[in-house]
Amino acid sequence: MATHLILASNNRAKLAELERLLAPLGIAVQSQAELGIAEADEPHASFLENALAKARHAAAASGLPAIADDSGLCVAVLGGAPGVGSAHYAALEAPAGVDRETRRALQDAANNRRLLEALRGTRDRRASFVSTLVALRHAGDPEPLVAVGRWPGEILDAPRGDGGFGYDPLVWIAALGRSVAELGAAQKNALSHRALAARDMLALMREHWRP
Repeated sequence: MATHLILASNNRAKLAELERLLAPLGIAVQSQAELGIAEADEPHASFLENALAKARHAAAASGLPAIADDSGLCVAVLGGAPGVGSAHYAALEAPAGVDRETRRALQDAANNRRLLEALRGTRDRRASFVSTLVALRHAGDPEPLVAVGRWPGEILDAPRGDGGFGYDPLVWIAALGRSVAELGAAQKNALSHRALAARDMLALMREHWRP
């Protein structure tokens, strides 16, 4: 069993989520940024292809097992958009000199505005958060572990809640009567698309990566 994984992402929120979700296996997760590894290109049309490319990049650069998540919001009436382009759905001209986290917050707000505009006057608001996790023992691993989680909801007419990140304020979970941004961290981690994918990944690691 791997005891140390490189996360092929520089997203601090994603790192924190995966650290908690993989804790039952005693696996330490370290961001590739801590090793000075640049983010990989994500030129592909599917979450699976992009996650695999990112995991291979991180494993090759670090010489360690790696895990990558490619995730996003898929809106039914938009044919799955924003999809793999969720993080940069809207064009953004951020002020010069802003730090990474501020830029990310500005991008999230711009993405949400664009999505609301795209759905203006649309009654079909069905959407799903989708997460695809890929784990590799090494860059040339011929048997990557793949887990997919889907968390269905509906797009609100306006943001609600201050928690989470990305599209969380716009995604309404009817069964809970709240937006994702109104959920506590523990509840979100138990129910989210990434949590569902992580549970499947835990089972796959136990089965295929056991000592």
